Amino acid sequence: MARAIEEPRNARSRRSRTALLSAARELVEEHGMAATTMAAVAERAGVSRRAVYLHFASRADLINELFDHVNEVEDLRGRFAPVSEAPDAVVALEVFARRHAEFMPRVLAVARAVEREAGSDPDAARHWEAAMRRRYETNRALILRLHEEGVLAPGWTVDTATDMLLALIANEVSGTLLDDRGWTPGQIGDHMALLLRSTFVTGG
Repeated sequence: MARAIEEPRNARSRRSRTALLSAARELVEEHGMAATTMAAVAERAGVSRRAVYLHFASRADLINELFDHVNEVEDLRGRFAPVSEAPDAVVALEVFARRHAEFMPRVLAVARAVEREAGSDPDAARHWEAAMRRRYETNRALILRLHEEGVLAPGWTVDTATDMLLALIANEVSGTLLDDRGWTPGQIGDHMALLLRSTFVTGG
């Protein structure tokens, strides 16, 4: 009987937590990181501040979990799984370009807000550092695979190619093409795949 009671409570707790994270995401997208306070999240979710603190000990905890929540909602792992499953490094690079182009419009508002306020908001800064570290590691794995398969273009080292790839997929590149130039994710993916192949692949 106790177990039967506990499971619905756990389910309610998870739903409440998800609702708070969804409220935080909306605030970040609409008003930026600075406006995403515990009080604002509580108001947006229609609960008390105490209810927010029952799930998150601090704003830092909330912000840290927000980005895991966004990645889970947008299925980051599933979307990029075909990259590691690609038969060779060149295909992996092209798949990565297209998957990144599809993914970025879904998270760009949050990513831009964090990047913009990382210099003044310690919680944003911590997340931005972690996000950039993960992005760097992903990029390096792609470039390292090119190198190990003997198809990394002359003139590049693993380090320099990784740095350049990191720059080419920066948030502002996606933002410029999507918002300022009106490109579709499909157009970005096709042209980014062409650019990455011609830049980093021998004879590309």
